[in-house]
Amino acid sequence: MSIAISHPDGLTRCPWPKLDPLYVAYHDDEWGVPEFDDRALYEKLVLDGFQAGLSWITILRKRDNFRRAFSEFQPEKIARYTPKKVERLMQDEGIVRNRMKIEGTVLSARAWLNVMDKGPGFSRLLWDFVDGKPKINSYRSTKQIPAENAVSQKMSKELASRGFKFCGPTIVYAFMQAVGMVNDHLVSCHRYAACAKLAKPR
Repeated sequence: MSIAISHPDGLTRCPWPKLDPLYVAYHDDEWGVPEFDDRALYEKLVLDGFQAGLSWITILRKRDNFRRAFSEFQPEKIARYTPKKVERLMQDEGIVRNRMKIEGTVLSARAWLNVMDKGPGFSRLLWDFVDGKPKINSYRSTKQIPAENAVSQKMSKELASRGFKFCGPTIVYAFMQAVGMVNDHLVSCHRYAACAKLAKPR
């Protein structure tokens, strides 16, 4: 199904959460809400990288495990992870045990620290690509929503040049949706108007 669906609570939502309570809560409370916190943006980018090849609900169900395993996604701590720590993470059944993604998380933490130390700051770097304000789209079907766009391509290239890993344009576009840089809730979804009201410049 590609159009918004009605739920037992009487609200109409994008079709992708279906009726999964965890997924519905994420859709209602987080997805598309503008996020400006530097650390939170790092966490979301890393988790979207882990999602590559998997479904987001898989990552969402493991998110608390990821937070525990990765020091609550504090880049200052992750940047100091040793090969021995990486090996311990590879034995952790609570997360996605992909060596390249785990090592990429460490490298991205170091890149994050560099951006924070030398400027312009992680949030500023990312939000400048959309002039500091979410883009409000008006899709009526998920079939209309792109997998990537010109902005995600530029952002992906910039992140990669700074040493971030698992930040291809498709991953970056999913990230942009999640952190509210674009409002890709369907227009008939009850969260569309609510998120649109949050689309004020930082």
